[in-house]
Amino acid sequence: MSNNLKPLRLGVNIDHVATLRNARGGTHPNPVAAAELAIKAGADGITAHLREDRRHIRDEDIAAIHKAIDVPLNFEMAATIEMVAIALKTKPNAACIVPERRTEVTTEGGLSVVGQEDRLADMLAPLKAAGIRLSLFIEANQADIDAAKQIGADIVELHTGRYCHDVAGREAELNRIQLAARHSASLGIETHAGHGLGFDTVGPIAAIAEMEELNIGHFLIGESVFCGLEAAIVKMRHLMDAARNNDRHRKNA
Repeated sequence: MSNNLKPLRLGVNIDHVATLRNARGGTHPNPVAAAELAIKAGADGITAHLREDRRHIRDEDIAAIHKAIDVPLNFEMAATIEMVAIALKTKPNAACIVPERRTEVTTEGGLSVVGQEDRLADMLAPLKAAGIRLSLFIEANQADIDAAKQIGADIVELHTGRYCHDVAGREAELNRIQLAARHSASLGIETHAGHGLGFDTVGPIAAIAEMEELNIGHFLIGESVFCGLEAAIVKMRHLMDAARNNDRHRKNA
């Protein structure tokens, strides 16, 4: 398997460029310009989350980003009638379904698919029918992966927040993510990961053979204050590739 590792893609989430713009008002910094710069720096895709409260990305941003870029758009959204309608109008490459609460600062965990299979399948069926890839942002556990398979998910994105922030439990959490990635791949579901990843945490996740894409946003936008967005993305891309290549070499040794 080590000789057949798929290239690992980097999706750059540009939500917090819009957060910064909205804090002051006006049009600067422009999320579209950030998306274009991210692609120039090596991003394979762009992620944007249109929240119910429009706290960062807005409807017009989604339309403008989709029109401007020539790489896949991963449209993060809650499973609501409003968001499904916007996704059907936008027709992104993928719709990533995330849990959403107005009181949270950022997404706090994965979507609980178990127990919601029928509701989610009915709500999200139009996306599948329109040819939009269905992605579910979930915790790294077998039950939710099995439920994602049941409702026809093309992709699961495994939540890495706990792995990134719980230093004492990081090894156990990494093992959980590795097992989940193997399980989803065994079911024919494409495996992505994201949330909280930075320069010091990305390597072990990038080295997971079944992983096909990492979606990273807040860290890159924050790091760009110090070194620029392009330099931050180039460094992240280098760390991902190095981890992938080193893992391949270890397995071939």
